[in-house]
Amino acid sequence: LEKGVPRGQQARGELKLRESVKQQLTDTEIQALAREWFEGLNDHRPLVEMLPLLASDGLEMVFPEATLTTMVEFERWYQGVTRTFFDQDHIITALTSPIEGAKAQVDVPVIWKASQWIAPAATSTRTAFEAKQSWTVTRSPQTGKAVISQYTVHGLEPVVN
Repeated sequence: LEKGVPRGQQARGELKLRESVKQQLTDTEIQALAREWFEGLNDHRPLVEMLPLLASDGLEMVFPEATLTTMVEFERWYQGVTRTFFDQDHIITALTSPIEGAKAQVDVPVIWKASQWIAPAATSTRTAFEAKQSWTVTRSPQTGKAVISQYTVHGLEPVVN
């Protein structure tokens, strides 16, 4: 039991959370999650703000350079990309999300623009790609909020700036 929280009140809170995990996802929740995710990547937000957007159990993220299945692996990947890429911009070009209850399969193509510096180069380079991505969005059993449980980058096509 939580200190200072009456037993009945805590039980009602747990029941509400269990019920919210079963609620159907909405397009609004999925759009907000995608917006928050990409704004976080663009802004290099702290891990403490990015991790709650991901499922803590059953996570699978497939990028061209790595496949991640744990929060520790995500942290390592995120630290690497935030040190390599800057002046990022992720532009969502479409967002389709057939929803089946508390789960949605989401197609998320984005235009990704970034500057990149690789030591010992004297200057950075600017890149732009169309990233074809799909996500599985579910509800977190801990919070009841929409989270990314599977994230796959299917390909990167160069875009002329």
